[in-house]
This record gives sequence, structure tokens and C-alpha cells, in this order.
Amino acid sequence: MNTVLSMLAAAAPVASGWTTHTLWLRRRLNVARRDPLTGLWTRDAFTRRATALLRDSRAVVMLADVDRFKQINDTHGHAAGDALLKATADRLAHYVGRAGVVGRLGGDEFAAVLIDDHGAAADMLTVLHGVLARPADGQDPHVHTTVSLGWVRAVDFPGDDLSALLRRADEAMYAAKHGRAGTRRAGLGRLFATVTGRRAGRAGARTDAPVVGVAA
Repeated sequence: MNTVLSMLAAAAPVASGWTTHTLWLRRRLNVARRDPLTGLWTRDAFTRRATALLRDSRAVVMLADVDRFKQINDTHGHAAGDALLKATADRLAHYVGRAGVVGRLGGDEFAAVLIDDHGAAADMLTVLHGVLARPADGQDPHVHTTVSLGWVRAVDFPGDDLSALLRRADEAMYAAKHGRAGTRRAGLGRLFATVTGRRAGRAGARTDAPVVGVAA
């Protein structure tokens, strides 16, 4: 019995060390999956969580793009642009809530999957569009812009995976940006034909692509 106790006592520091190491690795992985500026999930981490959420019939996929972001950087400097991105990320995360997920895909582009409990996504995103247009707290009030939002209900396209739904949201967002509509919901038409994943209107896309319908 004493021998067993002695062995357990000797093993305790090793087990404790492995537990500490495992916790350290988890923290490091979590940091690696977060965007350092905004704290949002990076593309790969967002994709894993968003794909799981699409099993919920209430899931809504949204894409957000900051309007005139390059102009903000060129006029007011990169620090002002970074503050605007951080404020946009914080507000998106607040409105999506813990039930959903938000990620920064790169630059001034964000994606989210939210759970629409009450079928009021259109109203909520209209309110969100107004919130995102406010200047960042504590920053120069002149440093502000709008954010174009495109969105789609996953249940409308049961055969689409996350990638296809993001493309539909992207097309709706692009229509919102150029129509100055603020937000757009993807319609039930076909996706734009693309080359290397680029939508019509972007470099590398086909010019003879069919237009997807969008509804306000």
C-alpha cells in the first residue's frame, strides 16, 4: 500500500505539469484563432463554428463590408482606420450575441452567422446598419462611414454549404453597396457565375454572368 501511495505521490507533479502544459496549449491555440486587432475569430475558426450553426433552421448568414475604408485610412491615418474596424467588430459581436458567431475574413470584411429566434432578421439588421454608421467611441466624430450588409436565410437554400451561402450574402452586400441601400437580402435567383470565386464586378469575374435577384 505504501508503495502505491509513493508511486502516486511521485506521479502527481508530472500529471500537474501535463495539465498546465495542456492549458497553455489551449490558450495558445485560442489566441492563434483570434484576429489580433478585433479579437474576432479568424477565417478558419469562424468557418468551423459557422458550419455547425447552419444545422439550425433559424440560421442567417451575413456579410459586412466597411464603405470607403481606404479613404478613411488615407485621410485620417491607419490608427483611425483600426479604431473603426475595432468598433465595427465589437458592435457586430454584440448584435449577433453568444448564440451566433462573427469572424473577420480579412481587411474590412466581416462575416457572421446569427440565430434569428423571432424571424426579425431584416428589422434587426436595419437597426444594426444604423449602429455601425456611428463614429467609434472616444474617436474623432468625423471618422465614420457606413457598412454595407448582405444576408441570406440558410433555410432558403437547403442545398448550399457555408461557402455558397457566403457568396449569396456577398452578392447581396455588393448590390447594397452600389445601390446605397444599406442592407440587402439575397433573393432566390441563381448565383453569379464566377471565376476563381470572384463575383461579377470584381476583377477576374465573368461579364456575362446571370444576375441573382435581391430583395430589400
